[in-house]
Amino acid sequence: MTNRLSFLAASAAVVALLAGVGAAQAGDADQGFTAGSILVRARGLAVLPDVSSTVSAPVNGHVSISNDYIPELDGSYFFTPNFAVEAIAGVTRHAVTDKGSVVGDTSLGNVHLLPPTVTAQWHFFPTGRINPYVGGGLNYTFFFDPTNGSQHSGIKYDDGLGYALQAGVDVSLGGRWYANVDVKKIFLDTKVHLEAANVIPTSADVHIDPLLVGLGIGYRF
Repeated sequence: MTNRLSFLAASAAVVALLAGVGAAQAGDADQGFTAGSILVRARGLAVLPDVSSTVSAPVNGHVSISNDYIPELDGSYFFTPNFAVEAIAGVTRHAVTDKGSVVGDTSLGNVHLLPPTVTAQWHFFPTGRINPYVGGGLNYTFFFDPTNGSQHSGIKYDDGLGYALQAGVDVSLGGRWYANVDVKKIFLDTKVHLEAANVIPTSADVHIDPLLVGLGIGYRF
């Protein structure tokens, strides 16, 4: 609940800032994106895992991973007016549960994810006020600082390489400022290694496959 409230507060602040920037119409005349343009954005991001998993016997069950709501920073470099490459950075924290295990629903603790993602983008109307884009690329997620759950200890996550699809839109607010809405689908797998008292070591193959929904503001250099 705290994370959701923080996300909503951050989004409200972004909307207020967008309104102020749009009203001011400050800065130089908007000429859109050209080769060599750099767009830096700050977003409020909802990270929504779409989980499927297989937990080995004798523990069994299936893994559930909580949503998270975070600030995120990204930058796009335009090689041509239409073609850009974007990199994003942010850290998420998720509660992990084994549901329907041999001893019922059990906590697997929490884990942090650092998921740097790079996408190649095609911008349809780089000089227009409304500029939709699509993209695709790669993600490599680092899992770190796991905590032990109620029934398990020695929990370890394998880092994972996946791919990403993206769609979004930048809306000019005048000058060099842009509002942004962005959606990404990350296809990400990991293997979770578990140990528990009086139980043989257990592993789980987990498809996390999160949806990332962002709202933010950008500035073009």
